[in-house]
Amino acid sequence: MRKVYKDAKAALAGLLRDGMLIHSGGFGLCGIPSALIEAIRDSGVKNLTVVSNNAGIDGAGLGLLLETRQIRKMISSYVGENATFARQYLAGELEIEFNPQGTLAERIRAGGAGIPAFFTRTGVGTAVAEGKETREFDGETYVMERGIFADLAIIHAWMGDTEGNLVYRKTARNFNPIMATAARVTVAQVEHLVEPGQIDPDHIHTPGIYVKRIVPLPPGYEKRIEQRTVRKREPAAAAGEEV
Repeated sequence: MRKVYKDAKAALAGLLRDGMLIHSGGFGLCGIPSALIEAIRDSGVKNLTVVSNNAGIDGAGLGLLLETRQIRKMISSYVGENATFARQYLAGELEIEFNPQGTLAERIRAGGAGIPAFFTRTGVGTAVAEGKETREFDGETYVMERGIFADLAIIHAWMGDTEGNLVYRKTARNFNPIMATAARVTVAQVEHLVEPGQIDPDHIHTPGIYVKRIVPLPPGYEKRIEQRTVRKREPAAAAGEEV
């Protein structure tokens, strides 16, 4: 089965529809599927529910879909970097389902593992638990959370082969691996596309069985930095001065 498509638009062809549930990988701007997000924006689909650690920033990531008002609901754990999100939410134009970050990750992982629900102590006694079933285990109260299985997962990988086996690099190995397992169709954008057998099997993070379509990114693909933090340089030593 051919998995490699020439661009993001082609890879998403026939998959998008109004009102669908989408997993979008990444953390902040690290490891986000920018090319696929832009293709979703250009498609014009609307009333989307998007599961993502955050909602991007103004002008980048999922912020693009907020600007075009294509997202109806966000299921997230942090949205503090996006003024457009805050404005739409406070105006009652956007629905938000907040989750503690670990709970969100486990909801996605559970969805991929076929687990419909689980119990956790996180959020008990707070607004997070409102309207949800609680139960006691060993004298402690737990709240029930539902697993999340999406219609579509869009993810970013550092390297992948034409069979869909993926490798993530450093911090970009965040929500991408679990989201890849938790959707009816997973589409991955890949920085470096190689042939089968060129990736050490022990280095594969997502087996190709989970990935239906692949988009090779062009050379020079821009990966934006959300907040650049660097150490100050030490003052250069004067000529002849001992260091």
